Amino acid sequence: MKEKDILQAVRERLKIESLNELQRDALQAWKSSTGSDLVLYSPTGSGKTLAFALCLLQAMQAPMGKLQAVVMAPSRELVMQTAEILRTLAQGYKVTPCYGGHDAGDEKASLAVTPDIIVATPGRLLDHQHRSNINLNGTRLLVLDEFDKALELGFEDEMRQLLRQMPKLNRRILASATVLDVVPDYVRLHNPHTINALNVDNHPAERIAVWQVESDTKDKLDTLVRLLKNLDGGKTIVFANFRESAERIHQHLRQQGIPAGLYHGAMEQQERECAVAMLNNGSVNVLVATDLAARGLDIDQVEHIIHYHLPVNEQVYVHRNGRTARVDATGNVYLITHADTPLPDYVNDCKRLTLNNLGKIPKPTMATLYFQAGKKEKLSRGDILGFIAKNGAIEASAVGQIDVRDHYALAAVPRGEAKRVLKSLQTCKIKGKKVRISLLVRC
Repeated sequence: MKEKDILQAVRERLKIESLNELQRDALQAWKSSTGSDLVLYSPTGSGKTLAFALCLLQAMQAPMGKLQAVVMAPSRELVMQTAEILRTLAQGYKVTPCYGGHDAGDEKASLAVTPDIIVATPGRLLDHQHRSNINLNGTRLLVLDEFDKALELGFEDEMRQLLRQMPKLNRRILASATVLDVVPDYVRLHNPHTINALNVDNHPAERIAVWQVESDTKDKLDTLVRLLKNLDGGKTIVFANFRESAERIHQHLRQQGIPAGLYHGAMEQQERECAVAMLNNGSVNVLVATDLAARGLDIDQVEHIIHYHLPVNEQVYVHRNGRTARVDATGNVYLITHADTPLPDYVNDCKRLTLNNLGKIPKPTMATLYFQAGKKEKLSRGDILGFIAKNGAIEASAVGQIDVRDHYALAAVPRGEAKRVLKSLQTCKIKGKKVRISLLVRC
């Protein structure tokens, strides 16, 4: 793709007027060192995905019915996020995401018409390769995103096997949130240009206020509720170290009348997608999560990070905090502690926060409608917006975020109007078909 077309797409489709320093530097290094590979070291929230997407698209030839590029990422959430950005920018190119929890039959059918770009987790991509659903031999371009996390999660063997199937690679991009002492030989980096944005002046830590909140008891549930009542109702992620703890916290918050989502690795993929969507669209203000949510999720404008459990190490602390203060925003971090759990040495510039008992948690402004049909049933965002506005007696401008997945869709509407709108829609057809619609009240 031509650079001017890519940048125009960034402005018009992503509504980003100008690239940040990392993105400009990455694109310039990529263009000026033709034939060389690129290594990006950058923290969470730095715009890394767009940075390597710009480089990848700049090197893409016109669609030719052949696989040109593969992007590997260690989590399904990151795969979906990256695929969405590439689809938005690379109109005319076929981008196919492949990941666990996604219908393998749908993926096989999509791969039957060879994509230009595949975005995949290593395990799922290797499974498709073993089943001869895809031929990787002609791949020219490769991105290994969050490579450090992929190694940490044990994907090294899968990546080694996959790279053996790509003998014609001529350019690679390796992205990582930590500096690697040694890049494994099987990556076969060639004369790499390295950009290290991990210690730039605009580091998110400088835009984050850190607070210690002391709990009188080892069971911190009541302290957490009091803390939430002292906040302003902005988007909040509560991190716990264990799935069981996250479920217990989530249950307690709901018992206290606090709408909250839940996110951990034992949940079904759709449940996790809905939880993130409801936080993004304003249907809940709080998400309780394990460290699975510390990286790879596309959540806008998180104002508060709460460490219900202290992180297991400094790296986890940094990644959790990276969910807030993204790009140029500011954020707040709260560590709930007991006398038996002193703060780790790596927590700097921490102030004590005294809680009062007068606060009240603002209710979310939106509610989510669930449509039991999606992309595979030929529904688009425009279809759903028009359907709601026409049949729900509500202005189109009042409808919030709409997310369309393969076999379902979510649409946010004002909370006070949700039941009335739902009742109006349930007797109507969308694109000539009757689709089951319900109010999504749990996530």
